[in-house]
Amino acid sequence: MPIHDHQASARGRAFLWGGIGLGLLFAAALFTHGFGLLHESVKNAAPELMTRQGNRIFVPEGSALRNRLSVMQAPVQPVTPKLVLPAVVESDPARTASIFPLLGGRVRELKVALGERVSRGQVLAVIDSPDLAQAYDDNDKASDALRLAEKILARQQEQSKLGTASDQDLDQAKSNAAQALAEHLRTEAHLKILGGSVDAKPSTRVLTVTAPLSGSVTTLAITPGTTINDTGQPIMTIADLSVIWVTAMLPEKDIAAVSKDQDAEVSLVAYPERMLHGKVLFVSDVIEPDSRRDKLRIAFANADRALKPNMFATVTLAGAPGERIVLPSSALLMNNDRTSVFVAVAPWTFERRAVDPELQEGTSVAIRSGVKAGDQVVVKGAILLND
Repeated sequence: MPIHDHQASARGRAFLWGGIGLGLLFAAALFTHGFGLLHESVKNAAPELMTRQGNRIFVPEGSALRNRLSVMQAPVQPVTPKLVLPAVVESDPARTASIFPLLGGRVRELKVALGERVSRGQVLAVIDSPDLAQAYDDNDKASDALRLAEKILARQQEQSKLGTASDQDLDQAKSNAAQALAEHLRTEAHLKILGGSVDAKPSTRVLTVTAPLSGSVTTLAITPGTTINDTGQPIMTIADLSVIWVTAMLPEKDIAAVSKDQDAEVSLVAYPERMLHGKVLFVSDVIEPDSRRDKLRIAFANADRALKPNMFATVTLAGAPGERIVLPSSALLMNNDRTSVFVAVAPWTFERRAVDPELQEGTSVAIRSGVKAGDQVVVKGAILLND
């Protein structure tokens, strides 16, 4: 290749790379300064949606939030407050009996099944009890000793009339007979306490457990052949479910609003179409330490046994009519366990207020405290301010 052609080619390549370098420098300058200026102009053109001023939130002019917030004056309306409480169906403790065996032993027969309905006095179980057998033996011995003492006394009395017995022997016979009678009365009483019968034949000398009341067998802890060692543990439970309790859990803050004989409505998960109407039977005098709630009870007749223990229910109590601030439910915000609303304290300046909702009817909520009449409350778009 000629030398001048080689030099021309080198100059061309230098010019090309120089042009590319200038282009890169221009692009870098544009990125550093031009786009920065563009970002600054966009920033200036789009104002912040809202700013915080201490505990208050300000929505500046030009913010898109202004078109999405609605504010209304808090009105006062007449309401009848209602207290809605979770509840459960329970058996009446006064109509529930835990069955304890008087003595230990082996279950010979179990006469009932879980869930079966029984009558008062019905035999529930038959138990072979060594302790009861010992009580029968003691009574037999005492009875035999009494018969012997009475015979000896009668003989001594006859001999005394004939003058062949001393007064001392007669007195001793009388004492022995009196002691034998006392011992026999004691063993008889003990036998009856244990459920035995003084007239029972040897083949029927077993412990018979009977129902103390009519009702349903709600728990059962024995089977035939079970050995009972601990008489302090119930073998079954019988509950008379003809009258049932609905027990509601009342928050501590609402105790003053509830009293005996207050009207109550009860709805059940099992029967959503059925509404029960009753009155508060009583409010417990003791707060539950774990839940910080009080228990109130409502009694219902339950002849058809439709209400069953451990069913879930809802109790609604109506209070005295009064006036409350009523807000749309859209105004309320839930933050953990706190309910709040936003109130306008100056033009487009809002402050969060904690409120105590009392009653919700459809889309409206009665407020017990936290907002006063005439306050300007955000009722639409409040969640956009919820930071």
